[in-house]
Amino acid sequence: MQQAVQRRYYIDWIRVLAFFLLIFFHCAMPFVIFGWEVKNEDTSMGLSRLIWWMHQWRIPLLFFISGVGIHYSLQKRSVIKFAGERMVRLFIPLLFAMFFTIPLQVYFEKLQRGKISGSYADFYPTVWEMVPYPDGSLTWSHMWFVVYLFVFCLLLLPVFALFKIKWLAMMKQKAAAWLSNPFLLLVIVLPFTYYYFTLYLSYPEQQSLLDDWFLFVYSLTLLFYGYVLGGKEQFWASCERHRYLFLIIAIACGAYLMVNHWWLMDLPKQQGPRLSVYGIANSLHIWCMILTIAGFAKKYLNFSNRFLQYANEAVYPFYILHQTLIVAFGYYLVQWSLPIAVKLPILIILCFVSLYLLYNGIIKRFIITRILYGLKWTGSGSENSSGKAGINSL
Repeated sequence: MQQAVQRRYYIDWIRVLAFFLLIFFHCAMPFVIFGWEVKNEDTSMGLSRLIWWMHQWRIPLLFFISGVGIHYSLQKRSVIKFAGERMVRLFIPLLFAMFFTIPLQVYFEKLQRGKISGSYADFYPTVWEMVPYPDGSLTWSHMWFVVYLFVFCLLLLPVFALFKIKWLAMMKQKAAAWLSNPFLLLVIVLPFTYYYFTLYLSYPEQQSLLDDWFLFVYSLTLLFYGYVLGGKEQFWASCERHRYLFLIIAIACGAYLMVNHWWLMDLPKQQGPRLSVYGIANSLHIWCMILTIAGFAKKYLNFSNRFLQYANEAVYPFYILHQTLIVAFGYYLVQWSLPIAVKLPILIILCFVSLYLLYNGIIKRFIITRILYGLKWTGSGSENSSGKAGINSL
């Protein structure tokens, strides 16, 4: 049993590193050409291209690894208990963030854009007017990922219940083993290309849940793939064995997309061969990036240490708080007469230091703050969750 537990540490490494990468991603947002809450006067085109490339696969990776976590979570609890846990671990932190942490970033955004003036105390009551952003002040902002994940868990509860039936669970394991063939792992990219052909132009990414069908079904499919494949050792072994093949495909597709689309941010805007090629290339690029990361993690991150034990628990509160802190610090930082190469590291350091202090000084010390930030309300549980393949996954 202990050996099986040890083999699963790499899954938690993927989750932890992916969320830390997300913090870097959002620290870079004030300095790129894309719209965001607070913006620097100068932007970097090189940083914009890097961020756009990361944007293609970072959230798909998180949905996939969350699906893996769901598989392991359901191994030790009933579907009803799982649903209750998702309510506590996802919905309660979401509501708390929407009403008590995210409003601070809305305040700084509107302050920089000249839409409001005055103190935060003057602004905050507008949140309780319950008018959705951008007209009002109520938004889930970066917590959209938690919204989608919570909805996906609810939608898939009947599926999870069916796979509790012994013979269907065996069929799931056999399907995962069959699909772990490297050729079939590439074939199952086909649904993603179909979404590009049918939904990409009609439903551009909004993160609004409603009327966001491209992102919705794409993310749901990735989570389901993680749920089906992630519990099978044969899948991870296949990713490890063929990691260089998947890496080559990801690099080739990424290079094509960078040269033909991303360098000048010239994305397809109408149906036709150009969209078809883009959809095929980016679907392969995203999926092979996930398989590559899975393979290299399986090869080199099959261990635990004190950092993983700490970060595996801390990562969810870090995620909930990070963007609000980045926006707050960024509002003042972008006003400084410094180059981006100096401002960006300062913002990253400020973000991590403040997250560390808030987490260690307040969040993990009290039952109420642990619940509000999605932690287990007794003990740290970090060693337990690490190696149990992301049971604490979002």
